[in-house]
Amino acid sequence: MKRIFDLVLAILAGVVLLIPVFLVAVGVRLTSKGPVLYWSDRVGRNNRIFKMPKFRSMRVGTPTVATHLLADPKAHLTPIGSFLRKSSLDELPQLWSILVGDMSFVGPRPALFNQHDLIALRTRHRVHELVPGLTGWAQINGRDELPIPDKVKLDVEYLQQQSLWFDSCILWMTFVKVLRRDGITH
Repeated sequence: MKRIFDLVLAILAGVVLLIPVFLVAVGVRLTSKGPVLYWSDRVGRNNRIFKMPKFRSMRVGTPTVATHLLADPKAHLTPIGSFLRKSSLDELPQLWSILVGDMSFVGPRPALFNQHDLIALRTRHRVHELVPGLTGWAQINGRDELPIPDKVKLDVEYLQQQSLWFDSCILWMTFVKVLRRDGITH
């Protein structure tokens, strides 16, 4: 049922968001050099690496590390990068990852390929068995502000409680948090 839910919702969202996606793509193209999309190597279900698209919010040549590990993340942002991140518009291309089955709407956020501590802890607690999500229980309970052990603890709670009802609640809470811009540090 979850896969059907994801497919139907991704198709509907793709149709509804077609114009905003186009406008963001034009905005990225006009305000910075480089490609419109950034394809990030991410860890998916069972620790399989997949390419996850995002609208590019960082300058070309930014180190491939979690943003909080950059000495000055703001120095790497494109002119509209901060807006894209705070509004979560940079995440819209991930609808593609949901359509092809690499991601779900709800699940643990996919780790970067080089976040070895997060990957190891998730594997130890079987969180790696889940399809990663556009949003998740940890996302709405702290996002960038959570230390890795706390994030994994919330991922484990999601693993144990997952259901379509819980997913629907998480999606609603995500919508509210995005509108409020809660938990966004850059």
